[in-house]
Amino acid sequence: MTSPGFSNGDETAYRREVARLVSWCGHSNLQLNAQKTVEMIVDFRKVTAPLPPLALMDSPITIADSFRFLGTTITRDLKWEPTISSLIKKAQQRMFFLRQLRKLNLPPRMLAQFYTAIMESILTSPITVWFAGATARDRLRLQCVVRAAEKVIGCRLPSIQDLYISRTRRCAGRITADPSHPGHGLFSPLPSGRRLRSIRTKTSHYTKQLLPLCHQAAEHQRVRLHILSVVLVFVTFIPSRWARNP
Repeated sequence: MTSPGFSNGDETAYRREVARLVSWCGHSNLQLNAQKTVEMIVDFRKVTAPLPPLALMDSPITIADSFRFLGTTITRDLKWEPTISSLIKKAQQRMFFLRQLRKLNLPPRMLAQFYTAIMESILTSPITVWFAGATARDRLRLQCVVRAAEKVIGCRLPSIQDLYISRTRRCAGRITADPSHPGHGLFSPLPSGRRLRSIRTKTSHYTKQLLPLCHQAAEHQRVRLHILSVVLVFVTFIPSRWARNP
């Protein structure tokens, strides 16, 4: 569960969300286990004040610095090195099977299919969440795995950067096509219809999150389509002028 942020030390919205969660679970015949529930506070302020402990059904909740959610390790400082290291380790373990298939003289096309299904799916899981916040060193480590696979297969493979861009554009397309998505309202076009309305933010941390990056990818896609339409109009206009004035 994610909760609204604190404003001037006011935790009312945060406590209200926790109470709503407990109430919803009670109406849905679900029982929360306080021993398996942790609280992680993301706070980038230089001076922080201690917060009162959170209780769930009269049971105290442990404050954790990190937790795992669907195979992704989320830390309170939003550093993605633990997640990336885990993905690289899993991909390197699959590299052994790729080398064994090459020893069996399989064609490069089949080796590339094995890489896409077994290794690339691991390296890009879930790349739209952590890649923008990854350090240059972690990105280089990921690309080294791709280069090692290229040497084994004997052909070029999509880079991690290209895979991230394609996944982000695909995610932006799903958000804009789904009016029920919570972030659909952020993709509102300007009155001209050519560009999207920019997302305002006060910190640089938010610009590295999923929705702003999807917004940026959708904006670039709209600009590219507009330029392409202008070029097509220009290309069709010039031959027509030549036909009129030989």
